[in-house]
Formats: sequence, structure tokens, C-alpha cells
Amino acid sequence: MLHELSIRNLAVIEEANVQFHKGFHVLTGETGAGKSIMIDALSLVVGGRGSSDMVRYGCDRTEVEALFDLPTDHPVWQRLSALGIQHDSSEMLIVRRELTASGKSSSRVNGQLVTITMLREIGESLVNIHGQHEHQSLLKSEQHLEWLDMYGGAELLSVKRQYQEQYERLLLVRSQLHELDNTSRHNVHMQDLYAFQVEEITAAKLKPGEDEELLEQRKMLMYAEKRSSSVNEAYGLLNDGQGLDAISRAISRLTDIVSYDETALSPMLEQLQSAFYTAEDVMYQLRSYRDGIESDPQQLQYVEDRLDLIRSLKRKYGETIEEIQTYLEKITEERDKLENREELLEQLKAQEAEIYADAYQVAQKLSELRQEAAQQLSGEIKEHLTQLQMGAANFEVNLQTLPKDETSYVRLSATGIDHAVFMMSTNPGEPLKPLHKVASGGEMSRIMLALKTIFAAIDQIPVLVFDEVDTGVSGRAAQAIAEKLSKLARDCQVFSITHLPQVACMADHHYEIRKQFVGERTYTSVVELTDELRINELARMLGGVEITEKTKHHAQEMLDLAIGLKGA
Repeated sequence: MLHELSIRNLAVIEEANVQFHKGFHVLTGETGAGKSIMIDALSLVVGGRGSSDMVRYGCDRTEVEALFDLPTDHPVWQRLSALGIQHDSSEMLIVRRELTASGKSSSRVNGQLVTITMLREIGESLVNIHGQHEHQSLLKSEQHLEWLDMYGGAELLSVKRQYQEQYERLLLVRSQLHELDNTSRHNVHMQDLYAFQVEEITAAKLKPGEDEELLEQRKMLMYAEKRSSSVNEAYGLLNDGQGLDAISRAISRLTDIVSYDETALSPMLEQLQSAFYTAEDVMYQLRSYRDGIESDPQQLQYVEDRLDLIRSLKRKYGETIEEIQTYLEKITEERDKLENREELLEQLKAQEAEIYADAYQVAQKLSELRQEAAQQLSGEIKEHLTQLQMGAANFEVNLQTLPKDETSYVRLSATGIDHAVFMMSTNPGEPLKPLHKVASGGEMSRIMLALKTIFAAIDQIPVLVFDEVDTGVSGRAAQAIAEKLSKLARDCQVFSITHLPQVACMADHHYEIRKQFVGERTYTSVVELTDELRINELARMLGGVEITEKTKHHAQEMLDLAIGLKGA
């Protein structure tokens, strides 16, 4: 449940720290006092749209923080884990949202920064806010199938996922068919182009790394004569230029005198001997290297021609040999598709028919489950409508199969083969019609309340907020809504903004939104009412500005009756 809500500088609320409880809460107050701001605050902490206009005038930021007390098995903990947010399911969950006057927004969950998308995903498991705009969504028939599928439960949703996987496969094959079925002159041209390119690249017989090897080989061939001349001269200096002979004579001289001063001369003699052997070895290597140098103008020309060819292919098909080979694989596949177009068409058509048959079979299973769910949902909604003083109304979830397409197949959509419409007649003897053609505002409120009551046990959302769900109703219908909200609050925490005393008296906890003017500023506060203050607020709602002993007595009677109804 929502344990506490803290608000700083939101519209006309400078500061408010409100604690909540289990059960049914109502928020009342005079028109314009700022009741909707409480809804705005809750909407912000669950990822609702925020703007700089919401920041209190003269302040640099708005801060809203919510503290949730949730059971350890609540689905939100799994979502937090999936999003990588640290948490302890045995502790409370803290959600914080800030808006700046410049329009920037930041969000934190348990102190960890999250994106607005992540916050919305988390908020979906925490709070469900129902306002007047949801009446409009209820009138849109494209939403009705989604409501029905949610009601159908785990088995239906599992089959729906299976169908959607098949449908994605079907879309992929149909996309390939559409692409292949394009028989324009452009495709004929592309077939010739691909054939030429494949032949050109294949004929080159490229090898990975070949260009680097050729560059190295060209360098060796281009400088063959210079290498031969320099190496031969170095060899001559060591051999014919008495290089080694001079070192040998120096060794002989040192050998004659080393015994006279071994400490000083012996290391130098060893170094000279080592130098002699090293120089001798280098001389032999130079001779071998010189003898292996070849000047081959024909090979050099071959290398130049090969490098020119590779450069030409790189300009056309890729910056490296590997990229050229990747491009070759791609166009070979495209060429084969075009050359074997008719065969591929038949294969894809057969594949399409097979996947369609599989998808249609799963869609039929999905449709059967929806038919069962539609009957159950229709019956349950009618039961709730009876409790909401609409016993004469008839309600039905009308499930229709989509029409056949141009191929005489039953048309498959992303959701299956069904189209659902909520149908209703408000008076006996009248035919069933879509909701938008028959339902008034007060009736829509009660239908939505019936749906919310049904789905509260399904989606496990702990906090339900109703923004003037009693709009357009009065009398016994208002009392029925109040009783329904009270019963709903036995399974979850319910908040309702209301102008009706029939609804307010049924609440377990009553909060008044008060507005006052201090100087030239407006201040709004949220006060949890004691029994005496609650009687005064109900009396105001009953009689307007003038609170009399009679209206206070009437308010007390309403509270006493409400206690009896809740205890029944």
C-alpha cells in the first residue's frame, strides 16, 4: 500500500506530508482547492507526464516522494531485479521524482537513478489511476480485446504469446514473398549487374591479407639491385677489405702480451675474439643473402598489375579484401534468389501456407479461450452492474471473427482472428449496441468501476485511485458506487476524489483539501479529518457553505449508516 506521500512546491501546495492507511480513502474539498494536485503528485511518482508548469511559482523545483509498504511476493520486486535496481523486499520501497523550473526531470527508486521509462514500468505495478480520460478509452473498441485477454488469465495469455510468435514468422515470410514478387525491369537489371560483379570478384581469386603480402613483395623487387650492391660491398669490406684480417692480427698481438696483465687484457681479448666470430658469421650470412637476391622485372610487373586490380575492386566493393568477400557472399545470394526466383516463390508460398495453418490453429485455440472468457466476463460485469443500480442493463462482450482477405483465408491480425466489442442495452427490450452509442457519463462511471473491481484481483496493483468516478450519478446509484468502492478496498488500497457525501461517508479515512490565501500567495494543505471535523465536512457537502445543526445531524446519520453497511 501507499504508506506516505511527501510533496514540495507542486502548484499551490508548498509542503505536504500525508500518511495513509489500509482501506478506502476519500479526498474532498471545495472546487478549486487543489484535489486534482494530489492525483498529479501520485501520477508523477509512477512515471506520469511532468512539465515546468507544475513547479510552484517562484520555486526552482518540485519534489514528490512516495513510500510504499508491499508484501515480499509482490510482482514489483521481480521488476526491480530485472531492471538492476537494488532492493530489499522486507523493507519499504521509496520512489522520488523531481521537476525543475527549466523543465528537467529526474527519478530515483530506493535512491538509485532511473529513466522515466523504467519508472513507468515500475509504476504500472504500484498505482492505477482512473480519471475521466479512461471513460474515453473504454469507448474505443480496439481496447476491448486487450481487456478481455487480461481477464482470460495465464492460459489465454500463454496461447496468445504462442500465436504472436507464429504471426511474426508469417509476417517475415510474407515480407520475403513481397520482395521476391517484384518482377520489374529493375530486378532484371540487378540480375545482370550481380552476375557481372560476382564474375569480376570471383575471377580475381582474392586471398585474405594478399594485398599486404604483395606490397612487401613489390618493395623487395623494386630495390633488388640496390640491396645486392650494398650487401656485396659490406661483404667485400669484411672479406677483401681485410676487415676480419685486421681483427685477427689484433687478437694475435693481444695474445702475445695477455700473460703480462691478465686482469686488464684478458676481457678485451675475449671481446675481440667474440667480435671476430660474430663478424665472420655475418660475412657468411651476407654472402648467402647476396646470392639469393633476384632482379625479376616480369614478377615486379605482375605484382604491380595485381595491386592495381585489388585497388580497383576496393573502390567498387569494399575497403578491405575481407569486405569485398563479404559483399561477394551477399550478391551471390541475391543473384541466386533472382535466378531461382520461381522456385523460391513456390518454396515461400508453401512455407507461408504451412505457417498460416499453424498460426490459424493457435488462433482458433485462442479464440475458443476468448469465447469462454467473454461469457464469464459478461456475466461478472452484469452482476456488478446490478449491484451498482443498473440491474435492468444487459451487457455482452461481442466476439466476432475477422473477415476473409483477398486470398479467401481468414485474415490474421497481430492479436488473432477476433474483434471484441463491449455491447450494452440500458433498458429492457432494447437491442445491444456498442457502449459509445448507449452509455451516459454516469453509466460509464459504473461500468468502469465494475471493470476495475474485477481486474483488481487479477493485476495485483495495490493502489487504485478514482478521480471523480461518481461524476454524473446521484441518489441510490451514488450510494451503490460508495458501497462498491468500500468493498473493493478490502482487497487493495482505494483513493477517491469525490463531491458526493454518499461516497465520502463510506470511507475508512477522510482527507480534506483546504485552500487559503496568505498575502498574495495561495496555499493548499491536506488534512486527515477527525470524527468531528469529518461531520462538518460532510455537512458542508450536504448543505453547501451554510453548515447547520440539521445538516450536521444528517451527516452523523450518514456516518452511522455507513458503519453499519461496512460491518454487514
